[in-house]
Amino acid sequence: METLAGKFLIASPYLPDPNFLRTVVLMVQHDQEGALGLVLTRPINLTVQEMWKNVSGEQVDATEHVLQGGPVEGPLMAIHQVEELSEIEIIPGVYFAAQRENIEPLIREGERPYRLFLGYSGWAAQQLEDEMEVGGWLTLPATKEPIFESDTDLLWKSVAGEVGSNIMRQSLNLKSMPQDPNMN
Repeated sequence: METLAGKFLIASPYLPDPNFLRTVVLMVQHDQEGALGLVLTRPINLTVQEMWKNVSGEQVDATEHVLQGGPVEGPLMAIHQVEELSEIEIIPGVYFAAQRENIEPLIREGERPYRLFLGYSGWAAQQLEDEMEVGGWLTLPATKEPIFESDTDLLWKSVAGEVGSNIMRQSLNLKSMPQDPNMN
């Protein structure tokens, strides 16, 4: 089994779960026991500043929105670029943290860019593979820039567009295809 950790999952129209309509999920872990990912395209009506004031009583300068990482409840989680505050390296230079002692300095010291998540996307053993087998998900190797894109509509369009271009290149057996078809 090839791991999907470090990849983007893009929900296809064949995925019936409304929790994932027009989503891009960054896969954090994936093995024979199951998978964990975080939805990058679901901001909630709560800023980091508001959330931190509620949790700690402290004021921070952070107007970014907290993201709904998925339908499964869980602890506050973060994706960031500070190796010393990490528990897992997702891709080179991008790290995951769920421990309070790793998340607090990110928020307090403004170690940007980072993304904070409430909830996560989780799959039991073989569940994600079954969803992929019926065409529920498309994949793309994750890259750093889209992970920290603040415009979630732009993020979805760019990642979905790249998947579409890859499918066209493969189906037409092209070595290269311009981003803009008008360039032909």
